[in-house]
Amino acid sequence: MPAYSAKADALTTKLVTFYENVTPSHQATVLLFDPTNGTLKAVMDGNVITAKRTAAVSAIATKYLMPADSEVLCILGAGVKAYSHYELFTELFSFKEVRIWNRTKENAEKFARTVNGPVQVCSSAQEAVSGADVIVTVTMATQPILHGEWVKPGAHINAVGASRPDWRELDDHAMRNSVLYVDSKEAALSESGDVILSGASVFAELGEVILGSKPALREKTTVFKSLGMAIEDTVAANMVFESWSASG
Repeated sequence: MPAYSAKADALTTKLVTFYENVTPSHQATVLLFDPTNGTLKAVMDGNVITAKRTAAVSAIATKYLMPADSEVLCILGAGVKAYSHYELFTELFSFKEVRIWNRTKENAEKFARTVNGPVQVCSSAQEAVSGADVIVTVTMATQPILHGEWVKPGAHINAVGASRPDWRELDDHAMRNSVLYVDSKEAALSESGDVILSGASVFAELGEVILGSKPALREKTTVFKSLGMAIEDTVAANMVFESWSASG
């Protein structure tokens, strides 16, 4: 996954391995190069960068799309990205209640014990989702684990898992009855099973909302389908390198 940022004058590529039955399932390394001559400047832990930049993009989408006065955050999944989303979301937003569900309940209970703050461990995805204002799905599901009939009207969903064209986290009801935002329309239409298999129409890219060319319809039920973009790794890795360099 190579990318170059002209604004940051940064060049990176990320190498990723994926094994379904291994923890962590994804292992990544980010290589940062000098764009003027191709010299390798740094080798970085891609797992940390990926987890944090993914949560950051979800947080931006949530800032624009979540309903006003949101009080309840629901996280489906208890892996690395669940932790990064929890840490950033509870820092940036003022939720009164946080719920978590995971297929392996022990992992959800471990999550609740580990994080800094009260978390309600739910026995089912439906219990976790019902009445939630903001929902984050960060699972390894290949079939829908979030059903639209459970979702509170006007809620915002960050759909982060299911990054293959034949994998899904959200059912047809959730996808077709929500306003769909994506990080990249091209990627969503070729890589996201949630989008492809449901036939849901993409309303806008998140970048269009940030630039003001498309509206943020926070009064509607919204879905942000996150697939990740290589440029996010580049910008994040460059920020880490610059911070490290400045530290002496």
